[in-house]
Parts: sequence; C-alpha cells; structure tokens
Amino acid sequence: MAITVSRLFRYPVKSMRGESHARLDVTARGASGDRVWAVRDEQRGGIRGAKKIPSLMTLSAAFTGKATDDGANPVVITAPDGSARNTGAADIDQWLSEQLNHAVTLWPLLPAHALDHYRRGAPDHDDLETELRQMFGRTAEEPLPDLGIFSEVIEFESPPGTYFDAFPLLLLTQQSLATMARLRPQSNFHVERFRPNLLLDAGNSDLPFPEADWVGRRIWIGDVELDVVGDCPRCSMVTHGFGELPRDTGIMRSLVEANSGNIGVYAKVVHAGTIAIGDVLQ
Repeated sequence: MAITVSRLFRYPVKSMRGESHARLDVTARGASGDRVWAVRDEQRGGIRGAKKIPSLMTLSAAFTGKATDDGANPVVITAPDGSARNTGAADIDQWLSEQLNHAVTLWPLLPAHALDHYRRGAPDHDDLETELRQMFGRTAEEPLPDLGIFSEVIEFESPPGTYFDAFPLLLLTQQSLATMARLRPQSNFHVERFRPNLLLDAGNSDLPFPEADWVGRRIWIGDVELDVVGDCPRCSMVTHGFGELPRDTGIMRSLVEANSGNIGVYAKVVHAGTIAIGDVLQ
C-alpha cells in the first residue's frame, strides 16, 4: 500500500502549539511560516524553547493571514484562558512574560549573520551531563541520545537564521504512534506531543517505526524532494502537559526502552514545492 500524507502542521512560534493545514508550501528553509518567531530568555539569555520553558507549550499560535517567513504578517498567540495578543502588540513581551511566569521577549527571525542572537543561553547546571539529562528527560540509568547529527548547532540554540532545533522538517508515521500506544496503553501518544510537520500513513507496513527505514534516502512527497538525514532523538517536551494532555514522564521511559528515545525523522529540503494531504511518498 502507498505511503500517504494524512496531516500537515506548522508552528509559527517555536515550542507553541501550531496549525493544521490541508497543504503546505515548502521552501529551502522548510514549511512556509514554520517557526518564524521565538522567545528569548531575559533571565539566562538565549533563544529558548519548551525544553527550558515548558509553559510555552500551553500557548497556541496562528497566522491571521498569509504565512510569511519574516514576521511581516502578524501571528495571534492565544493563552489557555482565552486571552490573546498579536505578535505586533505593544505589550506582547509583558503579556508573554506574565503567561509564562518567566521574563521573555518575542523575536522574529534575524539574519544568519546575527550570531550572538542564536548563541545558547547560560545552562541551568554546571555539569554537562546533568544539563543534558534534564533537557532530554533521561534518568541516571538511561543512555543519553546520540547527538551526532546536531554537531553543527552545539554552540547555537538553532542553525543561525532559523528557529529549528537542527533541521527544517520532521516526519512521523501514524504507525510509530500506534506502536508506542500498544507498548504503553496507559499513556496518550497524541500527535501534538511530537510536533511533526508531516504525519504519514504507512499503510500495511510491518515495521514498528516505518519512517526510520527512510534515513539516508532521498524521497519525493508531492513535488517536494527531501533528504532524510536522521532519527529524531526526543527531549523532555514530549512529557509535558498542555491542553487536555497530562504531564507523563512514562512516555520517555517507554520511548527509550522501545527505540532508544527516538521517534520520527528529520529531513532537509532538496527541491521546494507544495505538499498536500493525500500526496504519496515516492
């Protein structure tokens, strides 16, 4: 059976809940409008995501008009209590800081040469292993993830000029979520926990994590060509509670046991175009 696109997502603000779409325009930098805003930590410095400020995941972000990659069109951020602010609001930094209970400022993408903007902020711990275990939600008994594919961003929170963790697109299959749901039925492996850009249906695949078989391959989806570069090692974000999803550290325990903490794969864009629900992977 063909592997098809079942859902498409973009996340206008890094680490906030995003939007579901029937089609996405994809450029060399990823889905148009994806992660074009982020918050800067005004206490410890640096652009931050929900690894460090988990409450970011309780907020939702959506474009009010056509998506842009430069912050020219506004995004509306909505809090759990229903209050909202436009990214251009005069009090957006104060409002966000109150919602997050943490001093932050909101930033659009800056040019790649603004290196200081993208450098990592101060760590929470002096000991590197302790810092990594906190970020990746690993216990003292569990191995840390293989971070080899992140070597280019050790110094930076994201590749300069972007707010991605490392790569522009994340692909995930329904079958991988179903595998984890079978292994740990007491947990909710809802797709929103895992924040893919593309959720795909791998049909009758007998692989527990079908997308892992694509690593190292060039694939086409719609008229977009992708280079699948590696597995996605999951961090503490997948365990946070937001919306109707509770905090659940058991999700990470089961991911580590089943698949070394990985689920989903990262991809680079080789040829830009459009991807729509129902498109077939080739």
